[in-house]
Amino acid sequence: MTSHDERLRSPARALLVIDQPVLAEVVKLALNHGHYNTRVAHTIEGATEALAEWGPHLAILDMDMAGSAILDQLRPMQQAGNLPVIALTRRGDLKAKLAAFERGVDDILTVPFSPEEFVARTLAVMRRTYREAVEFRPVLRLGDLEIDILNRHVRAGGTELHLTSLEQSLLYLLAANAGRLLTRDEILNHLWGADYVAESNIVDRHIRNLRAKLHSDSSRRRYIETVPGRGYRFVPTTADGTPLPE
Repeated sequence: MTSHDERLRSPARALLVIDQPVLAEVVKLALNHGHYNTRVAHTIEGATEALAEWGPHLAILDMDMAGSAILDQLRPMQQAGNLPVIALTRRGDLKAKLAAFERGVDDILTVPFSPEEFVARTLAVMRRTYREAVEFRPVLRLGDLEIDILNRHVRAGGTELHLTSLEQSLLYLLAANAGRLLTRDEILNHLWGADYVAESNIVDRHIRNLRAKLHSDSSRRRYIETVPGRGYRFVPTTADGTPLPE
């Protein structure tokens, strides 16, 4: 098991203990705003193996995925060095959060969360732990899209778009899962939460608004592709509108 007495070296290693692929991809994309190598463990066994052989500098875990058992696996590494832990949970009650902090979690976010808040909290935890900052990359490029998380700007083909906070989070969710079909229920759960009681067309309406601002439409595979009767898929494109290889 790697000791963390040494200085933090770039890129930092981030272990994601998350069994939901859609959420894992959002976290991975958000970590691209820093300088990290990431590894995803979908099971406790996978997390245990990664802890032993990889020696991560940061652990991000889904507390709803047998959180107590995972924290038990993390504790020896926390005691041996400095392994900050950020927990994600869909339970917003104070009791669950206090229990997580009691078991050694350094920070906790309730799902759904904004990418901006996640990036800020991650950078803060790493700075507190290692007394040095992880490189911050405010702008991500996906095809001809530029997402500036610091200034909350999005550009398509060099043209700045004026997106609402929800539209920007929707774009981030879709872009993080580029090439993956996202059902309406998955989009609803990740942006509004599983307990949100929504009108039947809320996802389609926001997709339609986002498409209009992206100058996209349902007849072309540009940015957002409709999969009839199933959901939506993000398609990164070049400046001339050509889809990038998946």
